[in-house]
Order: sequence, then C-alpha cells, then structure tokens
Amino acid sequence: MLELKNISYTAEDEHDIIKDISLKIDGGFTAITGPNGGGKSTLAKIIAGIITPTKGQIILDGEDITGLSITERAHKGISFAFQQPVRFKGITVRDLLTLASGKTIDFNGACAILSEVGLCARDYINREVNASLSGGELKRIEIAMIIARGTKLSLFDEPEAGIDLWSFNSLIKVFEKMHEKINGSIVIISHQERILKTADRIIVLSNGEITADGTQEDVYPELFMEIGSGTCVKLEEGGVR
Repeated sequence: MLELKNISYTAEDEHDIIKDISLKIDGGFTAITGPNGGGKSTLAKIIAGIITPTKGQIILDGEDITGLSITERAHKGISFAFQQPVRFKGITVRDLLTLASGKTIDFNGACAILSEVGLCARDYINREVNASLSGGELKRIEIAMIIARGTKLSLFDEPEAGIDLWSFNSLIKVFEKMHEKINGSIVIISHQERILKTADRIIVLSNGEITADGTQEDVYPELFMEIGSGTCVKLEEGGVR
C-alpha cells in the first residue's frame, strides 16, 4: 500500500503547487484528473521520486521512502512512465525487456509480454528503440517493460499525450487488459473520458488540493460541476478540461 501523509510542495518562486495532500492507494485502478495546472504531474513526480516534497511523508508497505531516489523507489516496486517515452539508440526492445525483468528474455518470453500490449515479438524484439518507432509503439513498449517488472505500483503521467487516435484506442485496450489482470496498483494521470470510465477510483486535483475522491460512479458525474476555487471541469472532445 502507498500512503501519502500531509504532502506539500512549494516551487522555487514560493508558489504552493501541492497543499497538504493525504491519501492511500491500495490496489485497483486509480485515475487522477482535474484542471490543467492543478498539480497532477507534480504529484506523480513526487510519488515516483523525481521531486522531493517540501513537507510530508511517503510510505510504501509501511516503509518511509520519502528520501529515496527514483532508482531506489524502482527497486522497491514503483514504476513511472513519462508523458514522452525516452528513445535509446542502439538498444533493442529485447534489451529493455531484459533490463526491466532482471533476467534474460528469450523469444517466447518476449512474445508473451509483447502480446499483452498488442505487439508481435517477431516484428519488435530486435527493433532499436529509436526514431523509427511511433509514439504509440513506444508507449506500448514502455508498458511492456512495466509488465515485465511486475511492480507493486505502476504510475502513468498522461499516457495519451502525443499519440494519434488509433494508437490511443489501442492503448485503452492495453489498460483494460492490465486492469483485468492487475496484481498491484495502477495510477494514471489523465483527462481522457475513456480512461476515467475504466478506473475503479477517481481523484480530482484542483489548485494543489484534492476536491473529490471516490468511485468512478460517484465522482465522474461531478466532473461536470464546479470544483475548487470556481474552476469548472467539464468534458470536451473526449477529455476533461
């Protein structure tokens, strides 16, 4: 279980981005949404270890990990997928899966993992992770790495960013499949209606504070109403704005 205790973050310009947030995440699929600039990506980076909170504690399975780096948290079982996956010239998909799993991945093993994200091992296992891959392909390979690792907490920051509609539809199917087979917690920062409707739980973050937190059935209708300091969150073109 991941627990955030009174987490706050103040930027160098003394602007309060995250304000005394406390929450627990213990399994299932959680979506964090809300207005742009509300602190969602900052909160994700705090959980991952990219940003250190100004105040508060981060507890993972009873252990205080507040001071641990992103690498140390990865060893503890937290995976973080960036909005724009990194391209690695000279490194193949097989190399990445091997690094992620911590063991040598043969063709059959790669096939089993890549098929989970809708990719054929024969076409991808020896491909370099470079500019020849599309944004949608990169994101699915990144998810395949997380599946190979089998982490306690899989964290995705706006996975829909920068990909076309066809790739997004394929990505939704991957998340739905992950949701069915989940053996841990999935947390996705997103504005997308289809992602929110897949989630077990929706947390709305506005102006650095949690303004709603509950089941998808309870919270989703509230996204059409005013939240926070007069901020209106509504659906536009398939997403929440």
